[in-house]
Amino acid sequence: MQNPNTFYSEQLDDNQTASKRIFKQLSLLSIIRLAVFVLTGIGIYLTYKNWQVALGIGVVGMASFLFLLSRYTDLKSKRNLHKRLITINEDELNIAKGDFHDRLDGSEFQNPKHFFSLDIDLFGKGSFFQFINRTAIREGTQKLTENLLSNDITHIEDRQQAIKEIAALPKWRQNYSAVAQGVEIEHSAASIIKWLRDYKPFLGKTQYALTIGFSIVSLVILGLGIMEIIPITTIGYWLLVGLGITGVYWKKIDTLALHTGRAKDTFRQYALLLEAIETTEFKSELLKSKQKLIQSEDQKASEIFSKFSKTLDALDNRNNLISLVLGNGYLLLDIRNSYNVEKWITQYADKVDDWFEVVTFFDAFNSFGNYAFNHQNFTYPTLTDEPVTILAEGLGHPLLNPEKRVDSDLVLKKEQFFIVTGANMAGKSTFLRTVALHIVMANVGLPICAKQSKYKPIKLITSMRTTDSLTDDSSYFFSELTRLKFVVDTIENDKNYFVILDEILKGTNSTDKAIGSRKFVEKLVKQHATGIIATHDLSLTEIETELEAVKNYYFDAEIINDELFFDYKLKQGVCQNMNASFLLKKMEII
Repeated sequence: MQNPNTFYSEQLDDNQTASKRIFKQLSLLSIIRLAVFVLTGIGIYLTYKNWQVALGIGVVGMASFLFLLSRYTDLKSKRNLHKRLITINEDELNIAKGDFHDRLDGSEFQNPKHFFSLDIDLFGKGSFFQFINRTAIREGTQKLTENLLSNDITHIEDRQQAIKEIAALPKWRQNYSAVAQGVEIEHSAASIIKWLRDYKPFLGKTQYALTIGFSIVSLVILGLGIMEIIPITTIGYWLLVGLGITGVYWKKIDTLALHTGRAKDTFRQYALLLEAIETTEFKSELLKSKQKLIQSEDQKASEIFSKFSKTLDALDNRNNLISLVLGNGYLLLDIRNSYNVEKWITQYADKVDDWFEVVTFFDAFNSFGNYAFNHQNFTYPTLTDEPVTILAEGLGHPLLNPEKRVDSDLVLKKEQFFIVTGANMAGKSTFLRTVALHIVMANVGLPICAKQSKYKPIKLITSMRTTDSLTDDSSYFFSELTRLKFVVDTIENDKNYFVILDEILKGTNSTDKAIGSRKFVEKLVKQHATGIIATHDLSLTEIETELEAVKNYYFDAEIINDELFFDYKLKQGVCQNMNASFLLKKMEII
């Protein structure tokens, strides 16, 4: 694959050029359209005494005007697509420079009761979600979040292959996103699906046949009236008959139109997205299985959606006064269009959910593929059944600047528990989040920030950012105990969890904390837990001499010429240099 920044720069230039070219075409079409309108008006004015000729000029002029308008609308849509692609590529270039903190941060997905969502900077300002998210529809964002939070350790290799394949299709991904961004959807897909499933039709074949017969009679009456075989006033009376018939169903049609008006943009958008999925030949099993869900019908799902979108547009034309009066008065259009809408709902309502799910799946995996494309130097973990949980070389945090990031090697076997000590700001917490993200990303199927990694799939559970709750009338310490109990109970029921703890029992005195922390770590080891705890309490490191599963590691700090230096490297052993007093003096606090 090519260099990401080179690709984005080239795409930016190409789409800017295309946008300018189409703008010129639009300007020319506007002038021609105006000329047709003016010439038609002049022609009608000069021939108004011969109404048949004037009518012919009017029909030809209107047809030409509508054709030019249609062409203008199509070109405008294409230009808008190029403009969205310009924004997409500009954003990618900015994100590559570290400018992404104004994007949607997913704070609403933080959940203190989840296994890890609150602790590892997965959501919030400067989070992994904010960095990776490229979803264009709200259901896609939800699907992306579900994947990140799922703790699913099955079918990882299938997800890896799917992400690799989507990563290799950068133009396809960008076009998919640009199309998805093309319509502002006010109502969720879930609400539309529920409405479709619950809908009860009020029209049948009899009413549809009536519209056909009435339309034929209308054409006959109009023809006879124009040829003056019958009084011209008959055309007006027949119009009132048609409006009366439509009025019988007016209230129900109005309710139907209200709901379809909310859904039509969604179906137009999803039809284009389904077409993009259908017309691509995928090779990975996961992508092919999703594609199969929309290829089970004799007719393609995109064609079915597109047809329905046009049907909804036809019903929506009732908002046009001419269509409302003449269309219903002579053709009973509202009844006919409502029947077509109901017929589609009856036939396809149960299948829409699957089709929508496929669209949201690809919207979510677009983000994963985009991330993999942007980080081609990252590695996909090799899954193993060996008694090792993580064996990583050059493991680093994916959001840190590569030029400044310091990577470490990590060998953590199954049922081992690391106690990590270190000075303030030496890198303990960053290391914990690095390991946590390795697990989350590996389980999703993403490449991780390392030269190479062997990984035995494991779920993640953390206790790092406990907060008190005034609403629940619970103290910080009680909240922390509740979280630790959640950790213990979870592991009791399922041993396949990786535990990450950061300075537990902060809400009590140092002596009590030391005793409690020691007992808690011993409890986890007894449960055969695998994980890491970071602490400033050096007495906790004594457990290494008593329990074989426990290993001590540390991050160091040195004071040289009255300056503090960190190497941010993980080392085996116990930290001997603490720096709180030095920092207090250095900052002239004491």
